[in-house]
Amino acid sequence: MDTNILLENGTNELEVLEFKLGNRHYGINVAKVREIIPYQEVTPVPHSHPSIEGIFMPRGTMISAVDLKSCLQMGESGQGGLFIITNFNSLDLAFHVDTVLGIHRVSWADIMKPSSTVANVEDGVSTGIIKKGDKLVIILDFEKIIADINPEVAIKVQDVQALSTRSRIDIPMLIAEDSALLNKLIVQSLETAGYTNLTHTENGQQAWDLICKWKDEGILNEKVQCVITDIEMPIMDGHRLTKLIKTDEKLKDLKVVIFSSMINDDLRRKGEALGADAQLTKPEIGSLVNAVDKLLGVTAK
Repeated sequence: MDTNILLENGTNELEVLEFKLGNRHYGINVAKVREIIPYQEVTPVPHSHPSIEGIFMPRGTMISAVDLKSCLQMGESGQGGLFIITNFNSLDLAFHVDTVLGIHRVSWADIMKPSSTVANVEDGVSTGIIKKGDKLVIILDFEKIIADINPEVAIKVQDVQALSTRSRIDIPMLIAEDSALLNKLIVQSLETAGYTNLTHTENGQQAWDLICKWKDEGILNEKVQCVITDIEMPIMDGHRLTKLIKTDEKLKDLKVVIFSSMINDDLRRKGEALGADAQLTKPEIGSLVNAVDKLLGVTAK
């Protein structure tokens, strides 16, 4: 799917594809969407998760079809509707929806936290809420939805277990990740690998405020030498955070690692243009540790 926003750097904006399930309005970051196609008959897979409708092969590529209504405990979709073909976490997946309504360009600063708005099953699988006129568009956490279906696609914490014998590494790092679960897993994994001087925040704005505070106090190097950031976050996204760091003369040498489910070719080029020192795709937490080691000059002990 073509989108001009991928050509722009650090605007703190995203484009959201709005779609409907029944009478409810939902959204997905356009950067995750490859295309939208009419519903196609799928082949059921024996013993698969109840929310997996089956598999089909558009243009010769095998793709699993996910029934979003089933994931959100809204019943089953049946035939008809549309498939939103996505790519994230290095996976191609099709999500079955009823209708697609259009694309909205919004600022992360205008996206509300779901916990204050959503009080049902969507609360656990929502990254934010957009208010459009008299309706609310719930941005779904598709990574969480897929991880609930197949935990093997979640962060592979076991990949760093072998590093648990390393000596303590006191290099300070700052983590910006809005998912409480992923934030916890990243922290646990880095600690297992020996990195114990960690500060974690919920979004780019919190991370930026801390960086500015430490810079003004003259203690930046004592507090952070590497930033690990997600891309999708409310208030300020990871690309905006990277741009702010890399365009500041006093901060530009600070290492920035983008760790996101959305590292495709377009977004990789965007991250490179912003000055990111490394970019890795979830869920390969072992690769994240290796990248941090390389950037910080850490060798196994």
